[in-house]
Amino acid sequence: MQLRRLLTRTSLILLSLLTCYQATATTDLLVEKKRFELDAFTTFGGKTIKQLQVGWESYGKLNNAKDNVILITHYFSASSHAAGKYTPNDTTPGYWDAIIGPGKAIDTNKYFVLSVDTLANLNAFDPNVITTGPASINPDTGKAYGLTFPVVTIRDFVNVQKALLANLGITKLHAVIGASMGSMQALDWATAYPDWVPRMISVIGSGQSDAWTTALLEQWAIPIRLDKNWANGDYYDGERPLQGLTAALMFITQDALTPAFFNTTGESMQYSAMEEGPLNDINKSHSIVTWLHDRAENRSKLMDANHLLYLVRASQLYMAGHSDNLREALAQVKAKTLFLPSSNDLLLMPYLAKDASDTLQALGNNTHYQELSGNLGHLNGVLGISQSAKQISSFLQE
Repeated sequence: MQLRRLLTRTSLILLSLLTCYQATATTDLLVEKKRFELDAFTTFGGKTIKQLQVGWESYGKLNNAKDNVILITHYFSASSHAAGKYTPNDTTPGYWDAIIGPGKAIDTNKYFVLSVDTLANLNAFDPNVITTGPASINPDTGKAYGLTFPVVTIRDFVNVQKALLANLGITKLHAVIGASMGSMQALDWATAYPDWVPRMISVIGSGQSDAWTTALLEQWAIPIRLDKNWANGDYYDGERPLQGLTAALMFITQDALTPAFFNTTGESMQYSAMEEGPLNDINKSHSIVTWLHDRAENRSKLMDANHLLYLVRASQLYMAGHSDNLREALAQVKAKTLFLPSSNDLLLMPYLAKDASDTLQALGNNTHYQELSGNLGHLNGVLGISQSAKQISSFLQE
């Protein structure tokens, strides 16, 4: 019954992984996008990005001691819009509005909550996103970077965030919390800068991208590279590879959900294996395939194909600590940790979080592990996060 009620909220579910927002709660929290700039930034791989810009948002107030800061690190297809609305007329608030705000689990009456757009953010053409990536103009050439943009890593996202925090005079966090690709950033924060992070929450996350996960992520990149308009990434003066991007988004959406969700969605549209169109015409698609394609195609309009490739690579390169030994990296963690994987996640499967949690526990870390439930798979960590609101609130106060 809970899943069927979710299906009636079509504007929420149809956006799937790539524009997931919690639309069930009203909010009076109004926010604005701010811009952070660096003249030059050196990547983990040793390359320089000039005139770097990223967007950021904040909720609540920074106290005089500047020690009430909670950093929210966003997932693959999201942005820094974690909570609130830009205007009172916005139809949907930020993706974790259910737990961020006055009196909520991440209480903005207590905490100064901050979130930053990643480099190569997927939503490159969204007016509410500020990001430097392949679609940006290279100041040395006056043209879009394309594939000349340096490979970026999860550590680079973390280091840009750290530079912003330092610019604000912040020298320590109260906590860092992130979902999916955001969980990668959160755990890497705790390994790279342990004195900054007393608390870390990983939602639908992992300690590393293992061989299975890396191969799965590559499936998202393949359709883009096969699109005739991709032109080896040099398409900014011509047609964008939207067919390939749409196909990639279809894969991402299905990977982020579950068979139960798709089967229930199919029932709602009278899906049948023996539909007349596909039976009589090889060019006709089943209703569930059309549904998936149309949602992906709509989402692709504000996104950039090259940016997706760079985020895939950043995720494939991920190991907390960015070294060859996960156990040694996790041994650096001083933070109390909480892992909240989804029990039926087909994208970042629970064993990935369990391995990291078990390793930390073996190292004597104060770590906690609890699986999220629900029929939304990976998206239980976005749309279903309110089920862990009390646990998150308690963890932040300990």
